[in-house]
Amino acid sequence: MKAKLVPIKNCVEKAKTWNPVAEAKDEIITYIDIAAVDNDLKKIVEPTLCLGSEAPSRARQLVQKNDVLVSTVRPNLNSVAVVSEKFSGATASTGYTVLRSLPEILDTQYLFHWVKTDYFINEMVKLATGQSYPAVSDRIILNSQIPLPSLEEQRRIASILDKADELRQKRQQAMEKLDQLLQATFIDMFGDPVSNPKNFPVHDLEFVASKVTDGTHHTPKRETSGIPLLSARNVLMGKIDFLNIDFVGEEEYERLRKRCEPKRGDILISCSGSIGRVSAVDTDRPFVMVRSAALLKLKKDIVTSKFMEYLLRTPYLQSQMIRSSKSSSQANLFQEPIKRLKIFLPSIELQENFEKFIAISTKEKEKLVQSNDKLEALFKSLQNQAFSGTL
Repeated sequence: MKAKLVPIKNCVEKAKTWNPVAEAKDEIITYIDIAAVDNDLKKIVEPTLCLGSEAPSRARQLVQKNDVLVSTVRPNLNSVAVVSEKFSGATASTGYTVLRSLPEILDTQYLFHWVKTDYFINEMVKLATGQSYPAVSDRIILNSQIPLPSLEEQRRIASILDKADELRQKRQQAMEKLDQLLQATFIDMFGDPVSNPKNFPVHDLEFVASKVTDGTHHTPKRETSGIPLLSARNVLMGKIDFLNIDFVGEEEYERLRKRCEPKRGDILISCSGSIGRVSAVDTDRPFVMVRSAALLKLKKDIVTSKFMEYLLRTPYLQSQMIRSSKSSSQANLFQEPIKRLKIFLPSIELQENFEKFIAISTKEKEKLVQSNDKLEALFKSLQNQAFSGTL
């Protein structure tokens, strides 16, 4: 039997807002921006640590355990997550609608599963406005309706979907552990860059780079389709996101690539807002960037791209980048500080051995991805049954 439909706003309470620039200027805050949520895992994975005085203007919403975050921008990507105990007390961007369930009416996990359904996603896409940067408002999300059976039935449905989701999560955790293994292998092969126990030569980063630049400083002419235009939000840790993108036409692309033309083997760094997310370019797909992402072109006779990516991902280099960033309304990492980052440089032979290990691990990860796709299809089927009243 289908449950009655009720506006979400009738089942949630409002989260507290604050201004960390004024209220916690000397404190370190955890900031959950749009890029902090992994679209695939539906988890908060990469929040930013920053001084309250340097918090972005959108850092306003105080969240707590069990809040459900729903991104208002690009609803087709379904960037949603539940706040875990680890991030309780963090500050979320106003780019999220924070849904805090009234426990006597709505089960948190039931709500979380609902906002992941195709029905909810399609409704948000339909109601979104803005051609190049589609978005919905808090009001649209809060006014949308959710099937609301009894709490007992909500918990039964959530329990079934949780168990099915657990299978997917195990595959995803296996992929996460593989990434952790690669970082651990880096430390095992090269040592901690803080202490440099193997006494590798130390240089400024510009020693290994033939070019350090960033994307255009002028507002590009955007199109609804064409060649991808990336920004800091597209540079994730170890991955470039080609889903959440803008586009430029051929003529604009030709103009922009004169300053910054990423190629396979280059390194990208997010350098505005969320500082220090790093990924090697592993595609031949043409794209250009705006100012918020930096580009390193490496001297390939002395350094490999994956070595440089994993070096820049170490806590030591991450802390250097954060310390080197300057802030007005938000943190920015400029070209000169990037050039001055201190790195160690093992032999190219040792770096190439690391590259071989990366290549083997990448094949294993591809197998896990294929298995996860099958589990995803099974989960979607159960999800549709659950909210149509046939489970």
